[in-house]
Amino acid sequence: MTQPPATTHQMYALIPCAGTGARAGSTQPKQYRQIAGLPLVIHTLRAFKAVERIRKGVVVVAPDDKVMHGLIQQFGIANFQVAEVGGDQRSDSVLAGLNFLFAQGAQSDDWVLVHDAARCLITPQQIDGLIDAVAQDPVGGLLAQPLADTLKSADQNRVATTVSRKDKWLAQTPQMFRIGPLKLAIEQAGSAVTDESSAMEFTGAQPLLVACDSHNFKVTYAQDFALAEAIFLMRDKHTHGKR
Repeated sequence: MTQPPATTHQMYALIPCAGTGARAGSTQPKQYRQIAGLPLVIHTLRAFKAVERIRKGVVVVAPDDKVMHGLIQQFGIANFQVAEVGGDQRSDSVLAGLNFLFAQGAQSDDWVLVHDAARCLITPQQIDGLIDAVAQDPVGGLLAQPLADTLKSADQNRVATTVSRKDKWLAQTPQMFRIGPLKLAIEQAGSAVTDESSAMEFTGAQPLLVACDSHNFKVTYAQDFALAEAIFLMRDKHTHGKR
């Protein structure tokens, strides 16, 4: 079996998980809702646990979260720590998570893979593919999907114009950058940025786009849970069919 290429710096995972998931239509935070027999976030953490090149990770939760510690212990996700330092915005949680990694001994030029907890269909193979593509890149990069549909801009729910889909991509996660430059970029860009690439772009960087598929979507709305469950069941059937 071919071994993955060696990297000269440590790699960490950072999973912001401090949101309430209000759009999912439930009083329970969506990261703890069951999909295919497991809490959503456990699917995500298991994918990262299976990637050998990731040394350790941190799950950033809200200060009053009393659930995550128990799940980490219950499901044996030993290489992840829980940091109760989540903020109001996603970027606040990511920045707090980066500071947590620094406090745990991470270095400025180490890599961090930031991933949405709600993208629970991510696979170890996709994570490894991102690492392979980005580990020697001077900037960093992200998983993304080339836009296939016709894109419209709207004015009061009516079409204002059709936007060319040429060179348009849908940003996904993980997004992989050096810890120090990413921390500085988020501090400079402010909390309005919705992903790490946007923060890096704010500093003038041009992250690498690494193609992924549509299954790596973010579970956001109530109907997304049924779709994610169906995909997990399909994968399980495919795996058992090979035995």
